[in-house]
Formats: sequence, C-alpha cells, structure tokens
Amino acid sequence: MVAQAEGLSGDALGEFLRREGVHEADLAEWRSAALVALGTRAKTPATSGDARRVRELERELLRKDKALAETAALLVLKKKVRDYWGDEDDSTKKETDK
Repeated sequence: MVAQAEGLSGDALGEFLRREGVHEADLAEWRSAALVALGTRAKTPATSGDARRVRELERELLRKDKALAETAALLVLKKKVRDYWGDEDDSTKKETDK
C-alpha cells in the first residue's frame, strides 16, 4: 500500500485511502517503518558525483543570493539619498534655459 500511495497527493490520495479503508496517519507510520527497514539511502544522492554537483549548485545559489541582497540594499540606499538630497537634474537645467 505504501508503494501504491507514493505517487499520490491531494484528492487522489484521499480517494485511495477511503477506498482501502486506511487512515493517513497509519500510512505515514508504515512509510517511515519501510524507510527504516530499507535504510535511508533512498534520500541520499546515488553517487558521489551527484553529491558534489549538488554542493556546487548550493554554493552558487548562496553566492547569487548574497549578490542579490547587496544589489537590493544599494538600490534602497540610492533611493534614500535621492529622496533626501532631491533630484539634481531639476536644479542644474534652470540656469541654462534662460
């Protein structure tokens, strides 16, 4: 039953559980028991190459998140400076328009 329910979610899972007369808590308990019996190797990457690639992608994602946060902070700071000092373009053009 655990294997049959594995790909189901939402309404399909509810229908399956009603049809089989099983509670979701029982299914979750059976699933965890099956994982313990099989070992938790199912959740780890299949090869060390996959694990290495995952680590590389996580590092790249962290680097990009930091860069995005820095850029957002600079944009906020730029806006605050512009709001405080005003727009420079308005004051410089008035003298040349005479």
